[in-house]
Amino acid sequence: MWRDRWFAVGVIGAALSCLVCLTPLAAVALGAIGLGAWSGHLDALLLPSLVLFIAVAVYRSRAVCRRAS
Repeated sequence: MWRDRWFAVGVIGAALSCLVCLTPLAAVALGAIGLGAWSGHLDALLLPSLVLFIAVAVYRSRAVCRRAS
């Protein structure tokens, strides 16, 4: 099951999205490099990406389970 690349992309992307959703750290990092004005738009980008990656992982895991049975 771990050889399925789309499933791996979904799991890794969801994990990275969860880590990036630490918005205060992202706001500090953006402020440090001069892009602090963008910090208000982080949630509009990060939460949909989290949902997308979780959906990819669930879809591929179900597809692999259906193929196996």
